[in-house]
Amino acid sequence: MPSLFLPQHVIARKRDGHALTHDEIIAFVQGATDGSWSDDQLSAMLMAIFLRGMTPEETVDYTLAMMRSGRVADLSGVKLPKADKHSTGGVGDKVSLHLAPMVAACGVAVPMISGRGLGHTGGTLDKLESIPGFRVNLSLAECRAQLERIGICLIGQTAELAPADKKLYALRDVTGTVESIPLICASILSKKLAEGTDVLVGDVKFGRGAFMPDKATARELAQALVAVATAAGTPMRAVLTAMDEPLGHTVGNALEVAESIACLKGCGPADTMEVTYAIGEQMLVLAGVAKTTAAARAQLEAGIASGAAFAKFRELIAAQGGDARVADDPAKLPQAELQMPFAAPRAGYVQEVDARKVALATLRLGAGRAKAEDRIDHAVGVSDLVKIGGRVSVGMPLGVIHANGTAALAEAKAMLAKAITIGPKPVKAPKLIEEILGPDAGPRFQRSHRGPPRR
Repeated sequence: MPSLFLPQHVIARKRDGHALTHDEIIAFVQGATDGSWSDDQLSAMLMAIFLRGMTPEETVDYTLAMMRSGRVADLSGVKLPKADKHSTGGVGDKVSLHLAPMVAACGVAVPMISGRGLGHTGGTLDKLESIPGFRVNLSLAECRAQLERIGICLIGQTAELAPADKKLYALRDVTGTVESIPLICASILSKKLAEGTDVLVGDVKFGRGAFMPDKATARELAQALVAVATAAGTPMRAVLTAMDEPLGHTVGNALEVAESIACLKGCGPADTMEVTYAIGEQMLVLAGVAKTTAAARAQLEAGIASGAAFAKFRELIAAQGGDARVADDPAKLPQAELQMPFAAPRAGYVQEVDARKVALATLRLGAGRAKAEDRIDHAVGVSDLVKIGGRVSVGMPLGVIHANGTAALAEAKAMLAKAITIGPKPVKAPKLIEEILGPDAGPRFQRSHRGPPRR
């Protein structure tokens, strides 16, 4: 390796605020992939990037280098247009579970690579694994064959895809360098671009239950994702969504699967479906199967009304080794031993349902991971959760706790009591869709899930 690309030389250039060249970025990512850079050197570079940032050109080069650190899927044999979505994570965010079959039922192949939950945010893979027998660890070859056969595949990151990201993300987690827009952007897009999708839609969340609590930072990430994906040749739009209260009425893996099944049967929560349609509309328009969002919405609704989306979900479960009977009978999902409603201490209106506090309560029950090696209890969580703006009477259930232990149940109940605020005055339900960003996305708009778009 030329001395110009010695690790210490490249690190020092970024430390001093210089923009890295294409070849220097390649050397860094290659060092993470083949082990030629030590963990100390990789960590130093990550900290330098965290402190000094990256130019848009550096971020594109870094993302593409990460993507090419492993295999890039060849989905040319899949004749349908291909679209995927990515969520930055939230509480009760089960959208992928029903959105993917809804979009697939409209004639768009969905090669979706998802992640696991860590901390207060849930993971799609953990939810899927609450379905008995469901396999998320398919190889790229298996995923490609399934896409050619049924047009949908939901898997986890394989060892073949962006291996540099797996190494660098683990180091970011222990070096305090997670919250960096260029590093986040490359981590997300390197895997999504490597999976072979034609177009991509991001669900970038902000609020108490989101990875990014403030809207301005979330918007900055959304803009970066769109810019980098577009520069890499993959059209992308990003939907900026609020995450101050949990999405839907359930938080917990099997409970969220059951709620997604309800969505596919046409009786899902209004807020969950509002986010689902907003993302699905963009996927269909970008994929070219709908000319307008109104036409896309009609197609998605028709897929639910006809049962085609539900049938696609059953087909997905069976294809990946799961017990497809859970689609018809969600009671076959894991069930907690204890189910206890917790009651409103006073009458009034729900002022707040703090998403983070609810998530921490379900984490205490065992629904999530405090550490990456923690085991998930798929049965536990909270169901029938009230929404902001709802009116309650004394003793009315605010939700139902699903637990597998009395101590955890008692602690979760106390935590949930602090998460929900009841006041005397009516409040409006919060807006969910703040903005859609991306090429030709149209004007900004805001929506309430209780009413039509406000332009």
